[in-house]
Amino acid sequence: VARPGEPNRPEEAEQPPEQAVAPARDPDAADADTTAVAGKYWAHRHSLFSLYDRGVRMDAEGWYSATQESVAALQAARAAPGDLVVDAFAGCGGNSIQFAARGCYVVAVEIDPRKVELAAHNARVYGVEDRIEFVVGDFFRLAPSLKADLVFLSPPWGGPSYIQAPVYTLDMLKPKDGYATFQAAQKIAPNVIMFLPRTVDMSQIEESYVHHRLKGITAYFGRTARPPSDH
Repeated sequence: VARPGEPNRPEEAEQPPEQAVAPARDPDAADADTTAVAGKYWAHRHSLFSLYDRGVRMDAEGWYSATQESVAALQAARAAPGDLVVDAFAGCGGNSIQFAARGCYVVAVEIDPRKVELAAHNARVYGVEDRIEFVVGDFFRLAPSLKADLVFLSPPWGGPSYIQAPVYTLDMLKPKDGYATFQAAQKIAPNVIMFLPRTVDMSQIEESYVHHRLKGITAYFGRTARPPSDH
């Protein structure tokens, strides 16, 4: 896969959480449920995307599945600038944007064409679109043709209901279980980062807290298992 060109780095901004206020209907929403879902998560919009007010767009699923930006930045810090990264389940682009801001080149794979449109738009908001190549497709079908330095995995956890399970096992991941997903990634790159629900028990983990709440667990494999030297 050809590496995209290099863009200007985005300026990072952080804003404190605000009181939840139901948003107005988004004319670019992917479905009719977006506004209702956004209302529940509205107070966390700047935690998901610090530049939300500059025009970031998400569909209904993105509001509860996007990685918190501070967590995505920590995950991206495990990559080396210049790495070619495959984001296997790119969604609305939060992780791809942070890897690009790190100085990586990103192949963002997403099976939903609408999510790809949203992710590409969000990359433009952050000024990193030239470092990301967006691909509409099934990661498992594309995997045999991909080669990279690092694969980032944040497969669907099953929606907000995953929290109800006392222990989240890898076979609960979709569309394939965690073992099959990891094996596919290993054939692409020697380094793999897998973001998992907070109830998963693994030997190499990083607990990700946002505003003192545990949001998820990240497993690192290969050289990414070593803490970044610049942190």
